[in-house]
Amino acid sequence: MVANAGIGRVSPFTEGTEEIWDQIMAINARGVFLCYKYAAKVMIAQGRGGRIIGASSVLGKQGVGYVSAYTASKFAVRGLTQSAAQELAKYRITVNAYAPASALDLDEAAKKVLMDSEIKKTLVGRLGKPEGIASIVSYLASQESAFITGQTISVNGGQFFD
Repeated sequence: MVANAGIGRVSPFTEGTEEIWDQIMAINARGVFLCYKYAAKVMIAQGRGGRIIGASSVLGKQGVGYVSAYTASKFAVRGLTQSAAQELAKYRITVNAYAPASALDLDEAAKKVLMDSEIKKTLVGRLGKPEGIASIVSYLASQESAFITGQTISVNGGQFFD
C-alpha cells in the first residue's frame, strides 16, 4: 500500500494560518496515518505480511523556510514510518517512506519559489523524474526489499546526504 497524497502552501512562518496548518496536517500526516493503520489491519488479518510505503519529502529530513506546515507534516511521516515499522515487523510487514526532492507535489506558488533553487542544489543538475521516484517505490513494494524497514529513502539527486 502506498500513501501518496500531499499538499503544501508557501507563507512566512508568522503569517501561516491555523486553517492552512490543519489542512496540510490532515492530508499529509493524518492521511498517511489512516492509510498505514487500515492497510496494516488488513495485512495482519490476511497473515501474509506486506509492504506499507509513505510519501515523505526531502523537507521531511531538513527544514526549509516558508513551508513550515509542509515540512512538519513530512517529518511526521518519517516518525510515523519508524514507529509503525517497529510495531508491524512481527507480522512480516515492512514500513518505509520515500523522500523526493522535487517540488512536484507543491502548489504553483511553492513551485515558483522553490524550483530554481532546488535545481541548483542537486548534484545532478536537475529535478527528479516521476519514473525515478516510481522505481524506488516499486522496489520498496517488492519482495527484494524484505530486509528494509523503518527507513525513509532519499531520492534527491544528491541535494542532501543522510
